[in-house]
Amino acid sequence: MASVGPPAASTQPSLPSGIAVLRTIPYAFMLPEIICGTWVWILVASTSVASPLEQGWVMYVSLSSCLISLLLLLGYILGFHKNSENWKVLDSLYHGTTAILYMSAAVLQANVTIRSEFTVNTTLYYELNCAASFFAFITTFLYILHAFRIYYQ
Repeated sequence: MASVGPPAASTQPSLPSGIAVLRTIPYAFMLPEIICGTWVWILVASTSVASPLEQGWVMYVSLSSCLISLLLLLGYILGFHKNSENWKVLDSLYHGTTAILYMSAAVLQANVTIRSEFTVNTTLYYELNCAASFFAFITTFLYILHAFRIYYQ
């Protein structure tokens, strides 16, 4: 026979909302993810596109993940999650998938950077590609940290 008592208290920490999102790990990684991701697509857009297929993928990943992360951050700040466990699953799946996609984009951007080193009159473009590669790997690392931290929380 089932007991008719109050449900067991959840041991899961509550999801933050409002400005507390920016002070709570792993949600504090979201703002640097957005900022570094924005730098990636600004820097790639500033270069001479030598390889449209590869840099197109970098632009797609960086721009779409930046916008989706911004929407997710706004959802946390405005409290749309209502402390639902489904948001933790959504957050973990999104950041894990985005980390994999960003790793592929960072490797492709590094490949474009290496190839742009040997072309003529592109010192500025080489430097922009180097900076884009750097920020792409930093953003990848931030997404990986966020995905693992939310998964093990």
